[in-house]
Amino acid sequence: MRKKLFIPGPVEVREDVLAKMATPMIGHRSKDASALQRDISELAQKMFYTKNQIILSTTSGSGLMEGSVRSCTRKRAAVFSIGAFGDRWYEMAQGNNVPADKIKVEEGQATTPEMVDEALATGKYDLITITHNETSSGVMCPVEAIAEVMKKYPDVIWCMDTVSSMGGTKIDVDALGVDICITSTQKCIGLPPGMAICSMSEKAVNAAKEVPFRGYYLDLLELYNYIQKKEYQYPSTPSLSHMFALQYQLHRIIDEEGLENRFARHLQMAQRVREWAKTYFDLFADERYLSNTLTVIKNTHGINVGDLNKQLGEVGLTLANGYGSLKEKTFRIAHMADCTLAEVDELLGHINRILGL
Repeated sequence: MRKKLFIPGPVEVREDVLAKMATPMIGHRSKDASALQRDISELAQKMFYTKNQIILSTTSGSGLMEGSVRSCTRKRAAVFSIGAFGDRWYEMAQGNNVPADKIKVEEGQATTPEMVDEALATGKYDLITITHNETSSGVMCPVEAIAEVMKKYPDVIWCMDTVSSMGGTKIDVDALGVDICITSTQKCIGLPPGMAICSMSEKAVNAAKEVPFRGYYLDLLELYNYIQKKEYQYPSTPSLSHMFALQYQLHRIIDEEGLENRFARHLQMAQRVREWAKTYFDLFADERYLSNTLTVIKNTHGINVGDLNKQLGEVGLTLANGYGSLKEKTFRIAHMADCTLAEVDELLGHINRILGL
């Protein structure tokens, strides 16, 4: 039986979106390919609320995360971690011989503006990485407040992971002053995995020019320059199938549903799951910093999450166990992409039935 996914990626993908991936191929060096990539970039700029150049990458979000920390760290990176994916950014820096320090909080807590200010006041760092939304803990960082601190440090490059939040909650890249904002297709955007997207500011471009060894495939400066010179072409063969679906889905999100309506739907689903979690279990994350795209729930009843998922599977549903050390201690319900409130209610109803709540 096919299971409806309530996991934090990959997500359920609409049939009409999947069908677009079967569009016949075109030459990736053709004018049609350039037009496709230009349209996607212009649509993505609207979703990112930015005038910065959009870069597409046939990778997961991790590809552009690695590319950003390697391409733009001139001196030393401050990696702010609120969970597993901030830790991953630090491991990427280490693996690329990029000097970096990890500044980590207890799981369930957020990176605060005070933490960022304290680190940057040392003068040691010329790049920071922030995880906007952490799927292992259900935390969404207070980036508007962090943006106020960043105004004090205009020479520091700000890279932000919005892999599990872009398209599900408003992230105004230009108003925040984020230099490299990264997302990918398999979460709130509602496509299969396989393509990543980022915006790149002129400040980040200039920083990359000062870095001698930026790698090859994930060299953000090379990608940026190639787009400028070749009119929306890329150095390597892109996933055209993803691009056909991405163009279609972005038009649907922006022109049909509308961004504000999409954000409101995500918040409505989040509020419903939070209310349910507080009624029957408890929330794992600090309530000041709750994610709008997934909820991590404390397993206060000591249920066997694996067994719950097996029984949910019998009715064609599945949720996510806790991540890493939080497995069985928590479970996760994602409410993102094209999921609806009615589908969330269906899932919660079946959990109540199975557990006798």
